[in-house]
Amino acid sequence: QIAKRKEPINEENLDKVNLNPINRIKTNCTIFLGFTSNIISSGLRSTIRFLVQHNLVDCLVVTAGGVEEDFIKCLAPTYLGDFNLKGSDLRKKGINRRLLIGNLLVPNNNYCLFEDWIIPVFDQMLKEQKEDGVKWTPSKVIWRLGKEIDNPDSVYYWCYKNQIPVFSPALTDGSLGDMLYLHSYKNPGLIIDIVEDVRLMNNQAVYAANSGMIILGGGLVKHHICNANLMRNGADFSVFVNTAQEFDGSDSGARPDEAVSWGKIRMQAQPVKVYAEATLVFPLLVAQTFA
Repeated sequence: QIAKRKEPINEENLDKVNLNPINRIKTNCTIFLGFTSNIISSGLRSTIRFLVQHNLVDCLVVTAGGVEEDFIKCLAPTYLGDFNLKGSDLRKKGINRRLLIGNLLVPNNNYCLFEDWIIPVFDQMLKEQKEDGVKWTPSKVIWRLGKEIDNPDSVYYWCYKNQIPVFSPALTDGSLGDMLYLHSYKNPGLIIDIVEDVRLMNNQAVYAANSGMIILGGGLVKHHICNANLMRNGADFSVFVNTAQEFDGSDSGARPDEAVSWGKIRMQAQPVKVYAEATLVFPLLVAQTFA
């Protein structure tokens, strides 16, 4: 897949469609990287940052937590705790033990700092919406936040710098949603359109010369990437990494062959599912391929 990406692209197709709001140049294999929020919250943030900093993937699909946690870590640290700390004791101390990352602790003050940083950005976005007619989408919001954070430790700073679109259809499902809720009372009127983004997202696949999916975890990010590739009769390459099993009925647990039946992976493709914990396996995969 990586070798395919480096092959020259047919120049006749370069001007066929604007694939995203920031005019990213097409490669010969569009690589979709999807991951759940715990990937950013845990130790893989630097691995993801390596990939986008060096422009090695073409499109990210993430959950809301996978966006906000990157910015919050630029503002204040997360602390290592213990899986068995009592929730009521932590609550009294103003500390949150993250469900998805178990033993990591996030003080309430981190979210206060996040609010102080992001609300003025939303104010400016609303002003541009009213005065300049800017139509905001989740990907444009993330792109703007990556610009505003101006911190090379951030994944989304490098996505902004390298024009890598980031799609998050459930952007309100997290602290970002809380901030949008608060902003809607302080300075109402900001509109974020998910319909424009689903068109942009699907066109990443429809107009790809070749398409590859790397998906860590499952749920929303897995389905969103796979469904986009359905629009082109399937991805050419596919790697899933998660611990879910098919018998639990989840989208995460569905084997690649299920995606073949829908036309989300091409019938002639050779997809792989790695049954493993992604934070252990993905750095090894990156080290032996992209790096």
